[in-house]
Amino acid sequence: MPKPSVLVAEELSPAGIALLEESFEVRRVDGGDRSQLLPALAEVDALVVRSATKVDSEVLAAAPNLQVVARAGVGLDNVDVEAATKAGVLVVNAPTSNIVSAAEQAVNLLLASARNTAPAHNALVNGEWKRSKYTGVELYDKTIGVVGLGRIGALVAQRLAAFGTRLVAYDPFVQPSRAAQMGVELVSLDELLRSSDFITIHLPKNKDTVGLIGDDALSKVKPNVRVINAARGGILDESALHRALKEGRVAGAGIDVWSQEPCTDSPLFEFENVVVAPHLGASTEEAQEKAGTQVARSVRLALSGEFVPDAVNVQGGAMAEEVKPALPLTEKLGKIFTSLARGVANQVEVVVRGEIAAHDVKVLELAALKGVFSDVTEDTVTFVNAPLLAKERGVEVTLTTSDDNTNWRNLVSVRGILPDGQRVSVSGTFTGPGHSEKLVEINNYEMEIPINEHMAFFSYDDRPGMVGRVGALLGEDRINIAGMQVSRDQQGGRALITLTVDSAIPDDTLEAISTEISSVRTRQVDLS
Repeated sequence: MPKPSVLVAEELSPAGIALLEESFEVRRVDGGDRSQLLPALAEVDALVVRSATKVDSEVLAAAPNLQVVARAGVGLDNVDVEAATKAGVLVVNAPTSNIVSAAEQAVNLLLASARNTAPAHNALVNGEWKRSKYTGVELYDKTIGVVGLGRIGALVAQRLAAFGTRLVAYDPFVQPSRAAQMGVELVSLDELLRSSDFITIHLPKNKDTVGLIGDDALSKVKPNVRVINAARGGILDESALHRALKEGRVAGAGIDVWSQEPCTDSPLFEFENVVVAPHLGASTEEAQEKAGTQVARSVRLALSGEFVPDAVNVQGGAMAEEVKPALPLTEKLGKIFTSLARGVANQVEVVVRGEIAAHDVKVLELAALKGVFSDVTEDTVTFVNAPLLAKERGVEVTLTTSDDNTNWRNLVSVRGILPDGQRVSVSGTFTGPGHSEKLVEINNYEMEIPINEHMAFFSYDDRPGMVGRVGALLGEDRINIAGMQVSRDQQGGRALITLTVDSAIPDDTLEAISTEISSVRTRQVDLS
């Protein structure tokens, strides 16, 4: 089999390239040149970009085999995530690759603004010694307002605490107890604006945050305030900042990001008390290497069919180690469910019980749906498009968790109701240090049998000789049985044979068994 191919459309760190080359054929192209990019996408499985390559519907349409788009960085302004999701393409980034570098850049700008570093430097290299003109201010005992207490904002707060500052923050998504653990007081945005000597912005850019620090906000600040933006251009209204600086309502600023980039001309450049940079937050050797290696690892996970924690268009987020063994198990249960149901259910419920239920198991709902639809559609089913397939087919999906004791330390069940009202259920567990997967229940029939690549199910009226007859017919067609378990609802009622076999059973063999043995219903599932 040929190796999957990865198209690298922009510069990537050597360490990232090396990781990709271990498993894939790596191709290169100039992603900024559409005439080169589009033809190069025809047979690739993954696309790696940075910020210059625009990934839109045209790009996605040109890449029929594409499984993952990886952005070697944090922002995704150049990737149409919605279009990728509809196409079933995973979108990943490197969300933690530059957080230290970005935090340090914010602190750097804040200190440079406080001490007038840039204009003092310019004056000195031009032969001017102006100590008195560039007198600055200390950070000690000042109030620093952190707008956005996410990963980067928290790192900035942690570093600035060492200067003996009072830290306040505005973030409606952070609990006061969490902020208190960091030594930060949560306040309203208005209170932060009124009380801060320095304001540093660390928010994502979206419709709610664009222009958040504008004319209204800057009318509430102290006249000695210095404003730092090393997050995203546009959150701080540059025109409003210009007016505030010109009117003396703001003492200084440090700007690393711009509403339009590249920015080589801005009214803000006229102020000596504004220190500027060309979006250098992630521009460190360490951040670039981490971005490359993080997306390379995500591509490897994605192309091997595993869950990718850094996927931005997949619900579930980071997965606890305790939950990971349940992921492949649940996908297999979904496939078995669909095989037994012989079609798509109206309702699907994923039930997780036991120790893993204490963790976030939302990803198991996705795994179940991936398995449920894998043999229903010709399109590749992924963690990305599985929920869309359920929605398009009107399938109601629920996830239920419980830490109730069962016969098993952990138990995952996939249950559903078919259009005719019939109910189907299948349950499994994983045991031992190797996380061996076992099937333990089908439609209320209890069992304990290892899950194998090839499994078959024979339900029949319980009477003597049935097991032998099924085994004999399989033997005639040289189908070797690896494991077998017989379950029944009651003596003389209905019984179920669950088999693991070394190879798939031909359809005509299954049909012969149904024809020659009255009351037998047969199903098999390929879990390879």
